[in-house]
Amino acid sequence: MSTLSGSTRRQLFARTGALGVSIAFAGNLSDLFANTAAARTLGHTGYGPLVPDPKGLLDLPRGFRYRVLSREGDPLRSGEGPVPSNHDGMTALPGRRDGARVVHLVRNHENRPTARIPVPTVEGLTYDPAGKGGCTALTLDTDGDVLSERVAIAGTAVNCAGGPSPWGTWLTCEETEDKAGTNGYTKDHGFIFEVDPAHPRRTGAVPLTAMGRFQHEAIAIDPHRGVVYETEDAFLKPFGLFYRFLPNRPLGGVGSLRAGGRLQAMRVPGVPDLSSIQETGATFDGIEWVDVPDPLAAQTPTRLQDYGPKGITHAQKLEGCYWGGACVYFVSSFAIAADGSAADHFGQVWRYDPARRRLTLVIVFGPDTDVQLPGESPDNICLAPGGGLMVCEDGNGAQHVFGVTRQGEVYAMARGRQNIGTPEEPEWGEFAGVTFSPDGGTMYVNCYTPGTTFAVRGPWRG
Repeated sequence: MSTLSGSTRRQLFARTGALGVSIAFAGNLSDLFANTAAARTLGHTGYGPLVPDPKGLLDLPRGFRYRVLSREGDPLRSGEGPVPSNHDGMTALPGRRDGARVVHLVRNHENRPTARIPVPTVEGLTYDPAGKGGCTALTLDTDGDVLSERVAIAGTAVNCAGGPSPWGTWLTCEETEDKAGTNGYTKDHGFIFEVDPAHPRRTGAVPLTAMGRFQHEAIAIDPHRGVVYETEDAFLKPFGLFYRFLPNRPLGGVGSLRAGGRLQAMRVPGVPDLSSIQETGATFDGIEWVDVPDPLAAQTPTRLQDYGPKGITHAQKLEGCYWGGACVYFVSSFAIAADGSAADHFGQVWRYDPARRRLTLVIVFGPDTDVQLPGESPDNICLAPGGGLMVCEDGNGAQHVFGVTRQGEVYAMARGRQNIGTPEEPEWGEFAGVTFSPDGGTMYVNCYTPGTTFAVRGPWRG
């Protein structure tokens, strides 16, 4: 997630004269939420202006309140060690404990070899003892109190985002291609791992090798067909691909993805680079899917392999991925022509309809974006229970969680106040992992640095 320097992004905005005061979203968002009954209720004004937090942690609209669930460096309630750093992608899953309803939060830690606080190694849950990343799991009761907090997987690397499964687990993704012998690792990395937050030893630390070894970002599973869609966050050319995995045991439950399957990459006929498409509503039929020759990338990264004379379709910074209605949506955080993209853009959301084999550009971010306020570069993204989207900002200056209504209106939902710079040159950590409780009553979100997990409650509409 935090893979490109803010100065590089800032150069893009400076070149294009981005001097507006708000994010502009082009496109009609109503198709994203046509199957969400609650999506009719949110007006264009959002929830009002943000109120400065006297504690200096998180600004929210009036009527909303937050609770800090966990902070890096504090002791894990399990006693396994300190809460790891670099809080990233996250999901909230329903569960039961002693007969009562609970929520399981599964949280990634995007830790590299230089991580401040690694995920503690735990016997039976550790893939590579040299890996500093992994996931922790928090269990909350219906009042939002933390019942437990423990390591769910360890010994992985650069766990960025992922996605929930229909059977109540989390697929955590490694955003790296480092092999054994690189950066001290004893095993190859770049895999997806399944994590059961209620019973972590049930899933262990087993890489889902058939799903590919590359710079994974996020996944989304078609709940009807069981197809898994995967994004690749390659920010330097050659850029990443959009993949689908056809499991041998679709929708087979916990552990079923270990049974293997076919990994394929998306080809949009006549479009080698998605950044070349700039108009919302642009639609492409006859999308093709091409088998990845070597999913394990033993010699050549998957995005560089031979896909035949027609080539394959690339895109810079493919990040968020989620399922909505009958389609999968994925995010390109930005594109910079000077880095090799076909064109500049400030963020896109694409929709793929598998029944029609149709790809559509549904949202374009920018260019009327102020590099200080309110932001740039959409990253983690999720559907909001009252309709529209919640988008985590990953850029420079003030950092926000933005809401986007079905009509394309933007409003600030939260602003980070934890200064990780100096009084003279303040900096704020990006947001990550925005997600909602199964009942829609609580928004959970992480501050990446310093690693902090918030629960936000208030008068949510819908």
